[in-house]
Amino acid sequence: MENNMAFTIPAWVPEGAQRYLAHTETGQSIRDIARSAGCHASTILRQIRRIEMRRDDPLVDAALQSLAETHFSDPTDGTGPIQFGALTVTEEETAAAKDEEFNRESLRILRRLCETGSVLAVAEEMDKAVVVRDTGDSGATRTAVVDCKIAQALALKDWISCDNPGRISRYRISSSGRTALSRLIAEAENKARERSEFGMADAQAPFQAQMAPCQSATAKPDRPRRIRYSAAESPLIALARRRDRDGKPFLDETLVAAGERLREDFELAQIGPQVAQNWDHFLTAGGRGGFNSEAQPGHGASDARDRVEHALSDLGPGLSDVALRCCCYLEGLELAEKRMGWSARSGKIVLRIALQRLKRHYEGQSERNRMIG
Repeated sequence: MENNMAFTIPAWVPEGAQRYLAHTETGQSIRDIARSAGCHASTILRQIRRIEMRRDDPLVDAALQSLAETHFSDPTDGTGPIQFGALTVTEEETAAAKDEEFNRESLRILRRLCETGSVLAVAEEMDKAVVVRDTGDSGATRTAVVDCKIAQALALKDWISCDNPGRISRYRISSSGRTALSRLIAEAENKARERSEFGMADAQAPFQAQMAPCQSATAKPDRPRRIRYSAAESPLIALARRRDRDGKPFLDETLVAAGERLREDFELAQIGPQVAQNWDHFLTAGGRGGFNSEAQPGHGASDARDRVEHALSDLGPGLSDVALRCCCYLEGLELAEKRMGWSARSGKIVLRIALQRLKRHYEGQSERNRMIG
């Protein structure tokens, strides 16, 4: 059987997992796989054994089962391996869009897992997993929500690991996950820089792709850009470690908690049939272009969306802009200052004012809730 796994399995699937599935699901011998891969049979055997040993991890096992059912079963009768073949142009575009979505979600979750005390909690038979961060004094804050399919992919790629799987498994970012995070951040920054330099929308990307061969023939290869570790963290966590002139934290725990509460509602608002909520009307300068402007307000987690809208409306123009960018989109202060046309190092002052106003907003809500009844 012809081995065209790269055309049928998503690009994010590790090479070892692809060969494991080819051996277990299609019945290809180890020697046949080694011959097509151009390596020794012992290399394939070690990869297959390594994947088999990792099936004790519930996320890894679920990911392999899902891939086997999706890409190695005949959809007509559910029996026998499929005949691999090249994808059409439409299928390639769909696969590329899914890979881009996976990279975007991976970047979002891995950044949260880099925060001190953060773990990804996965419960059995649940469609969603959550990232929680230990805040001390036996307290925890939920900082992100992720679909279990994405969590399974992260585990299969060995970007997250669990020491003690159980009914509720807790995953932490691995060393390979930190390396992948640095790469994803660099790719995202390069894309943002290209859009900023060329002044083009995402729809004009094919023109850039056509010009790429001409540019690569004359341009010198750039050295890989080193990513600061703080770039992987939430801007609030990075600012909370700074000290003012009096030696006090630039952001105290109450301000960080207010920003995390807005972030939690923002994450919850993305769950549901309509996950592409439109928040661009709260941005006073610049645009992101990554949200659906035709999102229907009647779908999704309406309660969480309403809480975010009320909080941003209470902040008003300017303050809501920096809060949305830094707390929800996790944009760095330098990028936020550039997009809003502010002077350098002014964003942290405006962000602190926004968090103080946000804290007052949530405290006012608590007072009103206590007066009900």
